[in-house]
Amino acid sequence: MNPSSTLETAKAVNPLKDLLNYGQSVWLDYIRRDLFTTGELKRLIAEDGLRGMTSNPAIFEKAIADSDYYTDLLQSLKSRTDLDATGRYEILAIRDIQDAADALRPVYDSSKRRDGYVSLEVSPYLANDTQNTLEEARRLWKAVNRENLMVKVPGTKAGIPAFQQLISEGININVTLLFAQEVYEEVAEAYIAGLEQFAAKGGDVNRMASVASFFISRIDSSVDATVNAKLKTASDPEKSQLQSLLGKVAIANGKLTYQKYLQIFGTDRWKKLAAKGAQTQRVLWASTSTKNPAYSDVMYVEELIGPDTVNTIPPNTFDAFRDHGHPRQSLTENIPAAQQTMDTLAKVGISIKDVTDKLTADGVKLFAEAFDKLLAAVEKSSK
Repeated sequence: MNPSSTLETAKAVNPLKDLLNYGQSVWLDYIRRDLFTTGELKRLIAEDGLRGMTSNPAIFEKAIADSDYYTDLLQSLKSRTDLDATGRYEILAIRDIQDAADALRPVYDSSKRRDGYVSLEVSPYLANDTQNTLEEARRLWKAVNRENLMVKVPGTKAGIPAFQQLISEGININVTLLFAQEVYEEVAEAYIAGLEQFAAKGGDVNRMASVASFFISRIDSSVDATVNAKLKTASDPEKSQLQSLLGKVAIANGKLTYQKYLQIFGTDRWKKLAAKGAQTQRVLWASTSTKNPAYSDVMYVEELIGPDTVNTIPPNTFDAFRDHGHPRQSLTENIPAAQQTMDTLAKVGISIKDVTDKLTADGVKLFAEAFDKLLAAVEKSSK
């Protein structure tokens, strides 16, 4: 084979599909009715190797407000006096989630339940309410009635105990809104404890799945803003330290979190569950679109590729990576450098705990605001 034909073959490999060769599953952080009605979802599965989907209130709000794909259904529900805006939203969301789950069912079966999942979030209003999160997650699980559903529960202080209980009941969960390494460890511990409880009751751990959704780009947005403010008054020696942090902390934080994943799921305690067929709770990289135009538009995909991980990618980044992404085993590269980045962050007086605590609180607020907008969009389309 001559060099030019080798190059043509290399170009023919879809970078999105190639991610699976590095052990990473690509999911789509998006849902809208036309994905099913046009056959686009089936094309994404066949041509791009799509292996799952995630949704949230903001995604549904945009789908309803920016299209007329839901107008007919919402109009047909006008006469239902028993339904408020939340009830009407749930009917259309459940329909979309069921259709996505059915389209992804072959992936679920062929991957032996590792992939092929669709996520539906509990109400963001419940982020600090363990009992009502439990009740809503159980209700949504029954209403969707698909084995390849993951109910999304926030990784808040109230959400984590709910998550553990739901796993112990045999409900697949996507724990969302994770920013801190320490909170990730709590979530992984809750997953293992929940599976142990499920197994003790005679549950088949082989059919259970969960992901820990660790948010990326928002960390750089927050840290970069603080660094840029500090740069205005910094001395020369401190300037170089500060500049070395720009666009680096989110990926460093992710890499070190993955090291914790490897440790936790390498213990003897875990191996007992694995012997019964249990799957690890994969880390899922979320918030992976690049917010800063000065950075590569695919950096939060390219720099976090490794075995037993998921990246849920929004449509624009998905298209960009297909076009010019370069997969490599990046997640385990330069771990000492990642630790040095986090050490430098502390040296310049920026507390990663303060950053991640604020991002979690802000995330809960933003999700609730998105839900407000979603319900308003449902009301408007129902008139």
